[in-house]
Amino acid sequence: MSKIVRGSKGGNRNREPVRAEDTLDSKEFATIQDLLSEGEIEGWATPSKKGITRNNPNYAKACLADIFLDDTAVINLSPDDPQFTTKIGALTASDFSFQDVTFIPKFGESNQKPVPNLANATLNKLSNTILTNSAVVTTTVPVDTPNLTVGKHAVEVTVQFQALQKFETNGDILGTEVNYKIQLQTNNGAFVDVINETIKGRSKDSYSREHVINLPNAIFGTANYTQAKIKVVRVTADSNVDEIQDVFIVSRVEEIVYTPQAYPDIAYSTLRLSAEQFRAVPQRAFRIRGIKVNIPGAGANNSGTPTVDIATGRIVYPANYIFNGTMGAAVWTTCPSMILLDLLTNHRYGLGVHISPDQSSISKKYENIDLFSYVQASKYANEEVTLDDGTKEARFACNVCIQGTADAYTAINELSGIMRAFPIWQTGTITITQDRPSDSVYLFSLANVGEGGFSYQGSSLKQRHSVISVGYFNMDSREIDYEVFEDTAAINKFGIVKKTIKAFGCTSRAQAMRLAKAVLFSEQQESEMVSFTTSIDAGIVVRPGNVISINDPVRTIERRSGRIKTATTTAITVDNSKDLNTYLGINKTLSVILPDGKVETRDVSTITNNDTVINVTSAFSQTPSTNSIWMLSSTSTVGESGVEPQTFRVITVEEQDGVNYAITALTYIPGKYANIELGEPLPERFLSLLNQPRTPPANLSAEEVIVVENNLAIVKLILSWSSVSGVSQYQVQYRFNNTNWVIVDVFRPDFEIKNAAVGTYEFKVFSYNSALKLSDTFSFLSFQSIGKTTPPSDVQNLTIEPVTNKLIRLRWSPATDPDVIHGGKVYVRHSNKQDGSGSFQNSVDLIEALAGNTTEAVVPSLDGEYILKFRDDQGNFSQGETSVILDLPDLIDSQQIITDREDIGDSSAAAFSGAKSNVSVVGDALQLTDPTANLTGTYDFATVLDCEAVFSLNLKRLIQTIGFASGGQTISATYVRTTATISGQSQTVIEVTSNSHGRSVGDYINFADLQGFGLSGVYEIVAKTTNTFQFLSTGNNLASLPCTYAFVNTIDQLIPAGSFWDDYAPNGDFDGPQINDTNAAISVSTTNDDPSSNTATFTPFNDFANGTYKARGFKFRVTLTSEDPAHNLSIQQLGITADFESRTERSYVTGLTTSNLPLDSGTNANGLDVTFANPFFVGTANLGGLRVFKPALGITIMNAAGGEYFTIKTDTNGDFLDAAGNIITGTGFNISIKDSSNNPVNKKFTFQAVGYGKGV
Repeated sequence: MSKIVRGSKGGNRNREPVRAEDTLDSKEFATIQDLLSEGEIEGWATPSKKGITRNNPNYAKACLADIFLDDTAVINLSPDDPQFTTKIGALTASDFSFQDVTFIPKFGESNQKPVPNLANATLNKLSNTILTNSAVVTTTVPVDTPNLTVGKHAVEVTVQFQALQKFETNGDILGTEVNYKIQLQTNNGAFVDVINETIKGRSKDSYSREHVINLPNAIFGTANYTQAKIKVVRVTADSNVDEIQDVFIVSRVEEIVYTPQAYPDIAYSTLRLSAEQFRAVPQRAFRIRGIKVNIPGAGANNSGTPTVDIATGRIVYPANYIFNGTMGAAVWTTCPSMILLDLLTNHRYGLGVHISPDQSSISKKYENIDLFSYVQASKYANEEVTLDDGTKEARFACNVCIQGTADAYTAINELSGIMRAFPIWQTGTITITQDRPSDSVYLFSLANVGEGGFSYQGSSLKQRHSVISVGYFNMDSREIDYEVFEDTAAINKFGIVKKTIKAFGCTSRAQAMRLAKAVLFSEQQESEMVSFTTSIDAGIVVRPGNVISINDPVRTIERRSGRIKTATTTAITVDNSKDLNTYLGINKTLSVILPDGKVETRDVSTITNNDTVINVTSAFSQTPSTNSIWMLSSTSTVGESGVEPQTFRVITVEEQDGVNYAITALTYIPGKYANIELGEPLPERFLSLLNQPRTPPANLSAEEVIVVENNLAIVKLILSWSSVSGVSQYQVQYRFNNTNWVIVDVFRPDFEIKNAAVGTYEFKVFSYNSALKLSDTFSFLSFQSIGKTTPPSDVQNLTIEPVTNKLIRLRWSPATDPDVIHGGKVYVRHSNKQDGSGSFQNSVDLIEALAGNTTEAVVPSLDGEYILKFRDDQGNFSQGETSVILDLPDLIDSQQIITDREDIGDSSAAAFSGAKSNVSVVGDALQLTDPTANLTGTYDFATVLDCEAVFSLNLKRLIQTIGFASGGQTISATYVRTTATISGQSQTVIEVTSNSHGRSVGDYINFADLQGFGLSGVYEIVAKTTNTFQFLSTGNNLASLPCTYAFVNTIDQLIPAGSFWDDYAPNGDFDGPQINDTNAAISVSTTNDDPSSNTATFTPFNDFANGTYKARGFKFRVTLTSEDPAHNLSIQQLGITADFESRTERSYVTGLTTSNLPLDSGTNANGLDVTFANPFFVGTANLGGLRVFKPALGITIMNAAGGEYFTIKTDTNGDFLDAAGNIITGTGFNISIKDSSNNPVNKKFTFQAVGYGKGV
């Protein structure tokens, strides 16, 4: 075989450099102590469950399965592994999730010892000196605490490499090694090696190594030695090449003083961890079994001693255990009742200082505690319930870590809530009551409760949930998990309404599910509360948490309870058999209250003596007391309904007055426990006959009322009926004027319809039973609604009072009708009549209608009658009218210059000769031409008032109207004289023939005799056929009418001018109701120009009110209005009056053109012209006559000498003239003062002029 030799570098030409693995990690340690609980605790869960005792060397190792660092167990052995106990004694590195973990447990014993070598260090920093062969680091350790014992003092030295590695020439990066020593000098002697360390490997980054050197006791035993020295020496030769990185420093020297602390009665853990495994201090969690608490001790009569199941913490009670009041040793348990008891009595962390201050003995410790109630709650809590997988667990278990401070009330109630209980403080003792199966302890009926009977209150549907999510702590995942329970029936009824709650102290999924079911059951089935009062005999017996039985005939329909008249052990005689039905149902039982306060129940054998004697099959243990309560119960069968008592659990009992007690209780359903825990359906209970169809209500009635809503008066129709016993809901069906039926459910014995219309309402009313089944029949009512058609009440207590000489104030009582107060009006009208014949129809609005809630108005002071009516928001006027008559005295301080009567014609013009729009003159009156075409018309006065200058003058209106029905029409007809039998007598009548006269016997007509036979007037129709009617002509000579002469004439069915048809009708109501919705209003337009000029500017027409106006010219207009096409009005009087008030002007009145006061007459031969400050009205050709109203003038000469006199320059008519001879009667005068020789002299004088009006 031949060999081929290759070149030595050929094969390595492409070799990759080698980098040694980075094998060095820094080694620093942290010691952490965690306070876990008050002590003494049972210990860590796994060793306790596995039966590994504390003195077993493997105890601390087993604890590591219950210690979690950053949510990872220290060892990865599962406690559920059957070989756990064996494996824990031979742990290998692979069994650890973390290396270099040291653990020391402390259980909170009162005499526990401290953790050894637990340091309280004081840092002594060194400069970061690089160590070489020639440069060593030496430091002195001060001794601050002499005479320490062995092992209580040490020094920790930390060396640090920046890197540790070697670079080869071929590119490889390899590790290297360094040897160093730590030496200790004591007693100033030689340095002794205490550490000889070689670091070997590679680290590309900083690397640290810690060393702890325990100092010997000799250093501190002699006063001469007060210090020690530590020296760090590099043994490996210094590296002088860059290829080797092995430089290190002493980064820290720390003095350690060990201070032992035992922390008695506190459970805690001590962990020492290598820092290289964590970036920061890890989160720690511990699975422990907590505080040991006392549980019941050995029972009475050798009934056994309770024990604790080491696997679950459940207290196991012997089958026939009888608690005798003695508590046993303290052990770990999950029983919430015993945990609560411990919290209430412990001095150190509970309420013992307040509840049991004296704990010198067991009896003293529990003297304020009802131990028996807690033991009973404990028994129920620790009973086993079977889970879905067939396993069992305690009904209630408590696994909780209370880490923070909480107020006592909250903490106690949270612990109590775990086992569905609540604590009660009564008679100086804390007891506990629990929601568990219980028998009734007392009976209640109307016979032993207050007059108010039983009051029930249920929760709102909005407060009921259909899905419950319960949060509990999952011990496996160590997180909060949720167990969700859904009630399908509730979801179908209410939808998904979710409630999330936290189960306090719960670590069991099954317990969380039971809680969810219990919460949902309570909301759906036990949401009703009952309240009542009772006497002291029951009040002192019943306690919160007790179950009571109630027979309420209001709810059950039948009375099944009362008081005992007489009794034996086998029979009772009831006090009253009225309304008592003992035959209902089957399986009858009788419950009574015995003399010792207990309730006892027996089966009923017979009921005799007319339902007064009830016999039982087996005797009661005692003879029931006379006047005590009895109660009968029965179940249902086909065709026969039974009635069982309702059961409630008492929530509160409150003393009211020392005699009576108020009790509040919540629904109690005995079958709920099996339903919640086993899923068994609830047994049917027969608590009432309410499910039977009820009878319909009786005594239906309806009424209409006017009410106010949102400041509007509306009509409310109220339907009411008599309540049906046991019925709380009714169905009302109604329709209006035969329209479709409307269905409404109501929960009270009445029903309302707002804004009811006018017409016929029909009602059907059914009764519902508790199952919402309608009664088989209904009650019916038909009602005619009139709405707001009824007229409002009349105005009351109208009074009048003066305000000024031109104004008065009217006052009246407030309206009582809501539809007047809200949306209605008050109408104030005026009639010129002063004889009391004025009416609303023949008057006009004085002012604009006032709001319906008004009670006074200021109006012009006028002669005549003020007439008031209310009008509601539908337009209906009050039927009667209220009025007051004012008769003003004649005033002498004014001058009337004109009275214009448009309704009276003269030779120059006919009546109502002014311009007309939609109005006509009928007879002597003005009225709307045709209201069916136009409801408004106007008439402009023919007279235009011209004062020939601008003056202030008083104007008053004069108007008289009549409202009437214009529904009739003017027809043409043929009439003849004939005879007819009227009231059994042959009489002469006028027979009128008309194809569509539409009249009836008893009607009236207004006959206009155009032929001059004297038949004009109003007549009553005494007979009629289809096309004819006849009337008697009372007071007229019908014989003069040719009996054979037939002609066409006019029958005017309109109201004659100036009269009411009512004036002629025997019954006073010829033309139907009074007409209130017509009106006439005068308006005025003024100008300061010549009104006859085409260029005169007039103001718009404004509402006219009696008062003072200032202008030259005045035009007037009346507007006629009607609100109903069938109604018209007739104006019989229309006009205005104008007058000027008397006025006096004096020479010293401010504003005269002459400034000298008094005036100087001067000596001018033509005299002195004096001008009035304001002109007087003296009359015009059309207003009173030309200069008829001359002012009177008085002159006073001051300091006149004998014979001196004055003259006023006038013409032959007495008009004042000025110096030039011009007439100035209304504007001034000319005066001359002369002496006795008739020569002008200058004298001071004053004047006083009295006239009418004030011009501009």
